[in-house]
Amino acid sequence: MAETDRDRPVYLIGVAAEMLDVSPQTLRVYEREKLVVPRRTEGNTRLYSERDVEELRCIIRLQREFGVNLAGLDVILHMRRRMERMQREFQEMIEYIGERLMMDFGADAAEGGESTGLVPLYRGKLVPVRKRPDEEETAAKKGAKKRKTAE
Repeated sequence: MAETDRDRPVYLIGVAAEMLDVSPQTLRVYEREKLVVPRRTEGNTRLYSERDVEELRCIIRLQREFGVNLAGLDVILHMRRRMERMQREFQEMIEYIGERLMMDFGADAAEGGESTGLVPLYRGKLVPVRKRPDEEETAAKKGAKKRKTAE
């Protein structure tokens, strides 16, 4: 089911109550406590979405199986919504970072150009370093001195 379909209000209070095996009065109590607030039509009829029904299932399970009272439900639902929001924000941040990495490094790698990122990447051909002849003599003399002192 698409994300927008889950949020579309479609169930009347009686239908939602029957789906959840509770009375319509129970759903009114949850609404009064602002645990789940259904949308209203122009005629003030309550309409519940699939997301509302899922949340109500969670509420009813917490009450029936764990004996959580209304105040506890409020705290649990608040924390749950906050965690879901944080997960969405984290996912958005990961996607943003991925896009930035592709912009900064991916395009450069595809084009073979230099990077514009914080740490520029060198993509040229690596060439072994050779010492100049006078440096080779100096290095050889130092190696000979070390061998003599070691003996």
